[in-house]
Amino acid sequence: MSLESKNRKLTLFALTWPIFIEQFLHMLMGNADTLMLSQYSDNSVAAVGVSNQILFLLIVMFGFIATGTTILITQYLGANNVKDAKAVSTVSISANLIISLILSVAIVIASEDILLLMNLPVELLPEASAYLKIVGGFSFIQALIMTVSAILKSYGYTKDTMFLTIGMNLLNIIGNYVLIFGAFGLPSLGVQGAAISTVISRAIALVIIFYILKKRLYFTINLKDLFKMPVHHLKNLLGIGIPTAGEQLSYNTSQMAITFFITMIGTEALTTRVYTQNLMMFMMLFSIAISQGTQILIGYLIGAKEFDSAYKRAMKSLYYGIAISILMAVLFSIFSETLLGIFTSNERILEVGAVLVLLTIILEPGRSFNMVLIGSLRAAGDIRFPTYVGILAMWGIAVPVAYTLGIHFELGLVGVWLAFIADEWVRGIIMLYRWRSRAWESKRIVQKAVAS
Repeated sequence: MSLESKNRKLTLFALTWPIFIEQFLHMLMGNADTLMLSQYSDNSVAAVGVSNQILFLLIVMFGFIATGTTILITQYLGANNVKDAKAVSTVSISANLIISLILSVAIVIASEDILLLMNLPVELLPEASAYLKIVGGFSFIQALIMTVSAILKSYGYTKDTMFLTIGMNLLNIIGNYVLIFGAFGLPSLGVQGAAISTVISRAIALVIIFYILKKRLYFTINLKDLFKMPVHHLKNLLGIGIPTAGEQLSYNTSQMAITFFITMIGTEALTTRVYTQNLMMFMMLFSIAISQGTQILIGYLIGAKEFDSAYKRAMKSLYYGIAISILMAVLFSIFSETLLGIFTSNERILEVGAVLVLLTIILEPGRSFNMVLIGSLRAAGDIRFPTYVGILAMWGIAVPVAYTLGIHFELGLVGVWLAFIADEWVRGIIMLYRWRSRAWESKRIVQKAVAS
């Protein structure tokens, strides 16, 4: 089958359902740690929750190369430029390997200082630090998995990454059972056991995903290739990645600032947020999958200069995303206490968590606007606009409103959730205006790459 005939068979559904399952399992992997640790200690859950806020920052740094990879490869393939698509793949793996190794070392050295800056309660520091050092120290493995996964998805092989994630999750759950609770006569390691299990499952997945890359694309990398990075490809990757990372970094640092506010409310509030956000991540799954599938399709369409088709594709995806996100939020709200009861029996956490899940009925449609349209704008090459708007909204709306309502007016987590709603809806409406303006039609990146 030729590459052209394969590309024509790509549809939103064919791309999205494996991405949905993959993302579901990624979240399940994080929730497996939380769920199993909740049987061990609520304090352990809070410690890992704060550590994960920092680890999310690392994923953002790795993700900016992965995002650039997807956009460039899909635009090149849409323009039938297979040679440059492969060259971008090699450059992205090399760049993310170097960046991730530096960040992995840095997180090991500075883990305790970072946690203290987040105003972490002293009693949580030992467990949070142990988890952060182990998972963060080997985070370069996750960076490489993300990069190779982005390459495979760009070529339409979303099923392969889905099956890989299934295997990785199974390994992690088994490892958690053995290492957290000390099964089969082994010592009970608690938080450290969860961290070790995460690292081992990722390391095995890394070996397998490189095998898949070689099998599907006849793609191999030697040491010589790792140090050959064509300047124009690297420049385009960074040109997409750095602004994208800027927005994601702004989001995660603003979330860290809000986490700092929540620590002022108390450890119980911190734990409530962790449990509630675990549920919210599952609500977001359809929007995430639709956004990623749409981004791949629009990349192909922009590469082929089919701008009208790209415009219609994004708008259809947006309607799907909004409708499904409302439905999911309503369903989760109806069963919120039962779902939260999976994690805890604390009545106060169940009560406040149920109110927060109810508020997500308003929150999630706004988030869908951002996920689908920001992904579409980036796929079209309109990179900087979402970044500028995102930074202004997060720090101009989310953070100050969260403090004002949550701390000053003592609304607690409800005030924080109202700030999230305001942030998502303001940004979402602005992104809709940008997409309808069609200013992105002049941002096609492949055109610039060919000319350079």
